Amino acid sequence: MKTKIIVTSQFCISFLTVLALTVGGVATAQDTPAGKSSSVSAADKLFMKKAAKGGMMEVAMGKLAEEKAQSDDVKSFGKRMVTDHSKANDELKKIAAEKNVKLPEKEHKVSWSSDKAYMDMMVKDHEKDLTEFKQEASNGSDPDVKKFAEDTSKVVQEHLDLAKETRGKLK
Repeated sequence: MKTKIIVTSQFCISFLTVLALTVGGVATAQDTPAGKSSSVSAADKLFMKKAAKGGMMEVAMGKLAEEKAQSDDVKSFGKRMVTDHSKANDELKKIAAEKNVKLPEKEHKVSWSSDKAYMDMMVKDHEKDLTEFKQEASNGSDPDVKKFAEDTSKVVQEHLDLAKETRGKLK
């Protein structure tokens, strides 16, 4: 009887040891990049993807404005868009990599018919972006994404003000 209890106890201890190692291995695998899934909410992911797409579009349009605009003010505005949106895009890419969120990478083909058309588009686009960034800053669930949205919304507000000012200078 005593031998049966010892054998049963050893079996249970062995079983529990194997179970603990198995569960520990699964937990460790989930922490590795290959097993890592994103903890970012669907709404935060959507915001990140839209922000990345919009940021790439702003850079592409800004480059075109630097090259093709007639007005020096519009060229200067385009240059500012390239600088600021490239910086924001890089920051967003870093956050996305940390959160394991895949962002769009496709460059945009852009064009417009006049400096005024470009500036009208910039005012409209930055008004829309400002609303989206402020909403994410207020309602987002991921603290890093919220901080990005809050910090970037200040820059978007500056862009909107500058776009309106630049548009006002055009004839």
